[in-house]
Amino acid sequence: MSPIYQQAQFLTSAAKLSQTPPDNGYEVAFAGRSNAGKSSAINALCQQKKLARTSRTPGRTQLINFFGIDEIRRLVDLPGYGYARVAESVKQQWQQSLAHYLEQRRCLRGLILVMDARHPLKPYDQNMLDWAGSITLPVHILLTKVDKLSRIAAIRTVQEVKQSLLADQLTASVQTFSAQKRWGLIEAQAKLDDWLDLSSH
Repeated sequence: MSPIYQQAQFLTSAAKLSQTPPDNGYEVAFAGRSNAGKSSAINALCQQKKLARTSRTPGRTQLINFFGIDEIRRLVDLPGYGYARVAESVKQQWQQSLAHYLEQRRCLRGLILVMDARHPLKPYDQNMLDWAGSITLPVHILLTKVDKLSRIAAIRTVQEVKQSLLADQLTASVQTFSAQKRWGLIEAQAKLDDWLDLSSH
């Protein structure tokens, strides 16, 4: 486990691109459905309990939240999609902010797409994969809450996701993950290290 992620601190929240930190250094963004365990995954990877806000009310993350690891490296928690009980106009505004961030952010090195292992590849996930593919943004899929599946079911889910990606001609790496049991942390951190140019540290 890399100790550098324990240094992560909340930097700022942005409702639109003009409010984001300067576009330099390295960023990795986390996206996923509101109940997929995105905030829990960020907290587990940074070995902190309350860095990213977890909530029993899915859809609370309505802003783009930035966490600084050091002066030039950041993790970014994107608005959770689906489930949020908000007006359609607000949802469209989120989508627009998200689109601008993903398409225009030059320092963005990769996208961690968080999916509940019991319900992978929902339409929103497919949209994010298509989007990332269209802008050639690397994607790493975390299949979370895998502790709720048997080992055989987890292996089968990974195979099915990989086959689906292949069929859709989409490129992404895939792994199982459990924030609660702390499974898959080293593999996920290795991907972050690579994208954030920390491999040599």
